[in-house]
Order: sequence, then C-alpha cells, then structure tokens
Amino acid sequence: METNPCNTPANVGFSISSKVSRTIKPDATLVDIKGVMVGGSEIIVIAGPCAVESREQLFETARAVKDGGARILRGGAFKPRSSPYNFQGLGEEGLKLLAEIRKETGLPVVTEVMDTRQVELVTGYTDMLQVGSRNMQNYPLLKEVGMSRKPVLLKRGMMATIEEFLLAAEYILNQGNEQVILCERGIRTFETSTRNTLDLSAVPMLKSLSHLPVIVDPSHGTGLRWMVPAMAKAAVAVGADGLIMEVHYKPEEAICDGYQSLSLNEFAQLMTDLKKIARAVGREIS
Repeated sequence: METNPCNTPANVGFSISSKVSRTIKPDATLVDIKGVMVGGSEIIVIAGPCAVESREQLFETARAVKDGGARILRGGAFKPRSSPYNFQGLGEEGLKLLAEIRKETGLPVVTEVMDTRQVELVTGYTDMLQVGSRNMQNYPLLKEVGMSRKPVLLKRGMMATIEEFLLAAEYILNQGNEQVILCERGIRTFETSTRNTLDLSAVPMLKSLSHLPVIVDPSHGTGLRWMVPAMAKAAVAVGADGLIMEVHYKPEEAICDGYQSLSLNEFAQLMTDLKKIARAVGREIS
C-alpha cells in the first residue's frame, strides 16, 4: 500500500487511497441506526447490560437507560469469554428479548456477532452488528458483515495499532458497506491497575485520518465502575461522537462484567454531567 508521509504521522503507515481515508472522503460519514445518526453534532450514548441474562434484567435496565437519555440499547446474546466454562450468553433467546424490548422502548439494538454463521441470524433481530475486539482481524467475518449492509460497530483489537484498526474497517467498506462506527475500547499494555489502557489519543487521530465516526467504551477501557464516569467525560472532551457503556440494574448480581457496569443511579447522574461537558465543546446530548 502506498503511504503519504507528508500527510500522516511517521508512525502511521496508512494509505491515503483507502476507502476509510478522510483524503478520499473529506466530509464526515453519518451512520444511521434506525433514525439515530452517529457522527453529527449530537453525541450518541449506547447503554445496557454486558450480556442479556434474563427478561427482568434486560427490560428494567433498558427502560432506565432510555429514561436517562441513551439513544441505542446494547446487550450481548452471544458472549466471547476467556474461559469456555463461563456464561456464553442466551443465544437466540437473548436476541428475541432484545427485539421485544426494542418494540416497547423504540431503542435501536446493537449486539455482538462472533461468527460468519451467526450473521444472518443476528441481522434478523438487531439494528447494528458489533464486531468485538477479539474478532477485529477475523477477515471472513468482516467481509460477511460488510455484505450484510447493516450498520457495524467495530471495536479496536486489544493489541491493534491505529493502522491495523483502520485496515480492519477497510474490509467492511470494501464490501460496499460504509455504515461503520469505530470504537476505542482500550488496549493491552504493561499496566495492570486497569483492565485495559484506554487510548483516548486514538479519538482525534482516527477522526483526523478517517471520515468514520468514533465512539469510546470506558467500561472495557478501564474495567472499573468508579473510573467510567471520568473517562466518559474525557472521551466527550477529546471529540468522541458517542459512548458505549455497560449498565446493569443490579451490578453486584451481574453474571458478566458487573465490576465495570454502572448502576441505574450512576448512569442517570453521569448523563446529567455529560450534557455539561458536551455543551462546553459545542456538542449536545439529548
């Protein structure tokens, strides 16, 4: 791939001819998720549980995050876990619950797809497909979600460079699907005090190199509930187009990632605070 060292930093060998490049498309791309536009003046908040655990858990959490100002509901039906013995999600039952609560609340739904064989199934129930960190370089999956024409939320791999991240997005755009949102969710470093190291410098860098919207995941980025509000505010301040956060109606009872999930009250307070930060940087949160 040809690079232009005059227009990109010396440590980013990113091609200016790539479909994700802002050189090819100077104007910012707006991603439309059932009428919710990501990449414009409004900062979009995506919130919900890490995993769909039960009807009560999902419905109570979804209703609360909507009341708090979230525009999109997140919830995992299929969960990639480090141990094969941990909870792997409810599968299609979880997808059906997501579709049901979407009908009640009107919130578009995003959930993770882990395998090419799941794309058709998940596409039938949700409004945006998430490709998780572990699958950022699963090229057959990237091609498949690109062909689906559904909006795609692409998370940065835990050890991926900016260039590798953008090239992963290129696989999706190369199939004709430009409805892609980039998500910084922390990278793995030598630091052990947090789950990952949230690379907020990636936000302005990605927005400089690419026309695609960029959001931040402070939940996975830190792994610590008490750190999420501070990093969410910082993400808005550095120019993120949105946030994706884990919220649970009873975090202490969560099967998955309760230690990094906000309670309903914590989420409501954070949304109030984020509106102030958004106004300060000339953006808005509804």
